[in-house]
Amino acid sequence: MKPVEQRFCFNGQASRINSDCKVAATSPTGEQVRADADRVQPRDHIVKTAEIQRGTGRGAPQRRRSAAKTWLQAIALTARLETQPHRLFADIVEEWAQRQPDRPALLSDGQSFTYGELTARINRYARWARGLGLHAGRTVCLLMPNRPDYLACWLGISSVGGTVALINTRLVGRSLAHCIDVAHADHLILASDCVDAFESARPHLERVPQSWTLGTGDPSGDLDAALAAFEPRPLSSTERGDVTIDGRALLVYTSGTTGLAKAANISHRRILSWGGWFAGLTDATTNDRLYDCLPLHHSVGGIAAPCSMLCAGASVVIAEKFSAGSFWDDIERFDCTVFQYIGELCRYLLKAPASERKARHGLRLAVGNGLRGDIWEVFASRFAIPQILEFYAATEGNFSLFNVEGKPGAIGRIPPVLAHRFPASIVKVDVDSGNPLRSDAGLCVACATGETGEAVGRIGGAGRGGAPFEGYTDPAETAKKILRNVFAEGDAWFRTGDLMLRDEQGYLHFIDRVGDTFRWKGENVATSEVNDAIRDCPGVLDASTYGVAVSGADGRAGMAALVVDQRFDFGIFREQLSYRLPRYAVPAFVRLCRSLDATDTFKQKKQRLIREGFDPSVVGDPLFLRDPVTGDYRSIDRAVYARIVAGEIRL
Repeated sequence: MKPVEQRFCFNGQASRINSDCKVAATSPTGEQVRADADRVQPRDHIVKTAEIQRGTGRGAPQRRRSAAKTWLQAIALTARLETQPHRLFADIVEEWAQRQPDRPALLSDGQSFTYGELTARINRYARWARGLGLHAGRTVCLLMPNRPDYLACWLGISSVGGTVALINTRLVGRSLAHCIDVAHADHLILASDCVDAFESARPHLERVPQSWTLGTGDPSGDLDAALAAFEPRPLSSTERGDVTIDGRALLVYTSGTTGLAKAANISHRRILSWGGWFAGLTDATTNDRLYDCLPLHHSVGGIAAPCSMLCAGASVVIAEKFSAGSFWDDIERFDCTVFQYIGELCRYLLKAPASERKARHGLRLAVGNGLRGDIWEVFASRFAIPQILEFYAATEGNFSLFNVEGKPGAIGRIPPVLAHRFPASIVKVDVDSGNPLRSDAGLCVACATGETGEAVGRIGGAGRGGAPFEGYTDPAETAKKILRNVFAEGDAWFRTGDLMLRDEQGYLHFIDRVGDTFRWKGENVATSEVNDAIRDCPGVLDASTYGVAVSGADGRAGMAALVVDQRFDFGIFREQLSYRLPRYAVPAFVRLCRSLDATDTFKQKKQRLIREGFDPSVVGDPLFLRDPVTGDYRSIDRAVYARIVAGEIRL
C-alpha cells in the first residue's frame, strides 16, 4: 500500500489540505504501525448462537468531529485515485489482510470471513473468472441472497476485468429474464435459494447463460468444487491484466418503480470513491462494526455501506434481510457501532413493539438516506442515536449530497470549497410535463432560494468541471437522462428526476420525484409531504399518495391508498389532515388496501394504483370520496362514480 492510503485508511488522522484541496500526506511512523498491529484481534468465528467477540467496549466515548474535519477526511481518502489507476478495491482488502489477517471483515449468522479468509476467497473467484476468460467486456450475473460470499464474488471477478451484474433476488419470470438479458451475460452464478426463481425465467430468456450453482451439490456446474481447485494466493500483475479504475466493475439495476429495470454501469473508480467518501464521512476505524440489513444487490447496501467499512479495516455485519423484530437484538448481539438505514426502515422501527434492547445498544452513528424531517428527531430521541448522517445519492447519479451537520430534514449541502467537485444546480420544471422551463435564450432557469425544481449535476471528467455520467447498458436510456444546453450552449447535465429546494442556509431538501408531484386547484402537491402527514394519523400502517385524472377537471386530484388497522377513523383522519395540509393537498379520494406493493428498498410502486384510479368497477378495494362541502369521506359506488365522471359532483 502506498503511503497516502496507509495514513488515511489506517489511522484516521486528519490531513493538511492546501488552498487547491490537494492532500499533503506522510507515511505512518513505526510506532503507528506497531500500534495498529497491537489492535488486531484474534480470529473471530461466528455461529448462530455464539457470543460475538466485541470490537469496541461498552461505554466507549462517542466520537464526534467538526463538519470541517469530516469533509477533510473524506477528501483525503479520495483525493489521489487518479495517481494509482490500477489499484482496485480488492487491493485495499488485500492490504488490510496483510496487516490484520485475523480481524473479522464480514460477519453473519451463517457465514463469516476474517480479512485473511476474505482475501483468499476473492483470489479464488478471480482465478476462476480468469480461467473462464471473464475479462473486460464479459459479464456474469449474480443471483444470491445477502451473505458474505456475495462481496467476495464480485470483488474477485471484477478484479480481473469481468463485470458482475447484481440481480434482485425477488424477481421471477419475465422481470428476472429481462435483467439477465440486458446484462448480455455469458455466465450466471446461482445460490441454491434462487434456483427456482431462475427456472421461472428460463423460458423467457433470449439467450441462456451457462449456470454455476453454489450450495446445491449438483455436480453439473458446481461452483464450490470449481473454486476449491484454485489457489487462494494473490494474483500477479500479469495475471490481473490491464484492469484500471475506469473499467466497468458492476451492473446495478434501478428499482424499476415505473417500468422494467435499467442496468446502470458502475466503474471501479466509483466503488473506490464511494468507499473512501463514506469511510471519511463516518469517521470509520478498525474498531467499528456496521450493521447492514439492506439488499446487497443495491448500491447503498451492497457497495457504499460495506466498502466504507472495508476501506477502514472495520467489520460489516450482514443480515439476510431487515426485520423490525430482530433488529435491536442483532445490534446488541454483534455489538454494532454504526448501522445503515433507509427512511422507510426507520419508520418500521418506530412502529414496531418496544424492545428493551434498543436502550442497550452501543451505536454511535446511523448513516443513510430518506429519513424525512417529520420523524428525524423522534427517531433519534426514542432510540438514543448520538449522530445521524443523512445523504443523497442515486445509483447512476454523478453527484452526491451529505448532511454532515445533522440538520433534521435536510439531505445535505455543498460547502463552497467543494463546489467544483460537486457542480450541481436546481432548475425550474413544468410540473405537468416534467420538462425544464427555458428562457428566451433557450437555456434552463435556475431556481432561487426556496423555489422547487429538478436537481441536476454537470457532466464532465474527473476534476474537469463536473463528474462523469456512466449511463446504462442501453444507450437510448442513457440519452434520456442527459439534459443539454442548460446554462451554456453545448453543456450537459445529469437529470436526477428529483425535485428539491435550497433553503436560506444552503441546505437542500428533497421534495418529490418528478412525475409524482402533481398540480391541483392551481397548486403543486408534493406526494411525499402528503404521505408524511397521512402516516402520522392513528391506525394508518402504510400509505401511498398519487394523483388521478378526473373528467372535466384540470390537473390531477389527490388520492391515497391506505393500509389501516382497527384504530383508523375517518373523522380523526380528516381532522388531522386539515391541520397538517392546505385544503388543496388533502386527498380527494381514499382507497383501503390489504397491502401496498413496494420494491425491496421500500420504494412504492404506484403505477397500477394510478391506472386503476377510483373506478369501483375496476378496483375491488373500498373506495371513498371526500365530500367537497363537509369534508367527510363517503363511500363510492358505481352511481357516485358516474356522477363524478358526469361532472355532477364537483371536487
